[in-house]
Amino acid sequence: MDRELVIVSNRLPLSFEKGGGGQLRAKQSSGGLVTAIEPLLQEHGGIWIGSAGTEQDPRIREELAALSEQHHYRYEPIALSAEEQAKFYEGFSNEIIWPLFHDLQSRCNFDPTYWDFYLRVNARFADCAHQVATPNALIWIHDYQLMQVAPVLRREAPDARLVFFLHIPFPPPDIFEKLPWRCQVLEGLLAHTVVGLQTARDTRNFLACLRTFLPDITVGRRAGDLRVVRRNGHETLVGAFPISIDFKDFERASDADDVRRRSTVLRSHYRKDMVTILGIDRLDYTKGIPERLKAFGLFLRQNPGLQRKTSLIQIVVPSRESIPGYQQLKAEIERLVAQVNGEFAEPGWVPINYIHRALPRTELLSLYRTSRVAFITPLKDGMNLVAKEYCACRHENDGVLILSEFAGAATELKAGALLVNPYDQSAGAAALVQAVTMPEAEQRRRMTRLRNQVRRADLGAWLKGFLAHIEEDPATRQETIVEEPAPA
Repeated sequence: MDRELVIVSNRLPLSFEKGGGGQLRAKQSSGGLVTAIEPLLQEHGGIWIGSAGTEQDPRIREELAALSEQHHYRYEPIALSAEEQAKFYEGFSNEIIWPLFHDLQSRCNFDPTYWDFYLRVNARFADCAHQVATPNALIWIHDYQLMQVAPVLRREAPDARLVFFLHIPFPPPDIFEKLPWRCQVLEGLLAHTVVGLQTARDTRNFLACLRTFLPDITVGRRAGDLRVVRRNGHETLVGAFPISIDFKDFERASDADDVRRRSTVLRSHYRKDMVTILGIDRLDYTKGIPERLKAFGLFLRQNPGLQRKTSLIQIVVPSRESIPGYQQLKAEIERLVAQVNGEFAEPGWVPINYIHRALPRTELLSLYRTSRVAFITPLKDGMNLVAKEYCACRHENDGVLILSEFAGAATELKAGALLVNPYDQSAGAAALVQAVTMPEAEQRRRMTRLRNQVRRADLGAWLKGFLAHIEEDPATRQETIVEEPAPA
């Protein structure tokens, strides 16, 4: 890449905590975005712009400057006020866009002041990017919190190369039309040079929304499934680029000595004939955790012969627990765990092992290695990288992945996974029976397919494919079909 790379995301890939004597320390954050982008910046250099929290602390800039000297890129922090954090992030981003884009519009709070703060904060990110980026820079904007950065930047730098990737699903028109600011959001996205989405379904939904609410667009079909959207003389390339994981890194790390030792200890806690089932999620109502617990309870109720032979390990990573809805979700999960354990537990056997905390990587990889079944059933998910991580860690090509058909990863992993509707408790219970009793030969056939798919379409392939279209000269595009604009 010849251009300077500027990454713009809601948060920097670091969190700050105070140590002894009030000393401020930066800690590397986890998550798919950090895993995907940080190696690219390490290789090519550049700038990462993001919020550093709500504290106006000069020590944050000092700490970031010191960290920047350790690698080839630097950080540019943006400090939000408490009100901005509450109304831009917790408000518009997570009380409107997050539930709406996950088809849960009944959870939306369409407070008009949230939109005002969303525009204000997005403009601050845009101004920062304009100030620090060179004229030829590639500005790569990430996710639903920052969909109005590009219009501001486009006014200040009309020829800038602005790229956007949405990590969450994009809804169909009948859901999206509930958004009072639907046209402004779509116009903001079309200010980019390239818009990347997770799946072909998301791309279809996005194009359908454009045709419905911005009928003056025209769409040209590129080779494959890529589209060129034209409006007011501007072109935006739109396509699906499913994000992935670093397969080799997970495969190598999960075979390290410390992981092997911990895996041996974990196995020693269970009888040899015990099948452990793993669920791991961030605390969020989109993850389908209560529905999963109910399906597991039904599985035990319908299959007494499999009681005492199966155990669910459900990990819930704390998230947004200051928000009342998330507190209620946590209480519901704990109630369901207690209900199932109260109904079925016996001395020496607890059906559900519930863990409410983030796990160290060694512990997580050990659970991937030792759990015969991964039970991953979000109500809706942009991708779900946990499903891919589980497959990468199955060195013996055994194990079974039960996956929601509403996860973005289902498109890629359907050949080997057991796909279920997370709203259907009976289907979830039946999938558990199939997974727990699956012959080893069938496990190996399925897991081999899964591992080959994740290995082939890994993080490197995602970056290579996305960056190839980012760097492409629009003047060289060869379009094969020109579609008619939507009817007036």
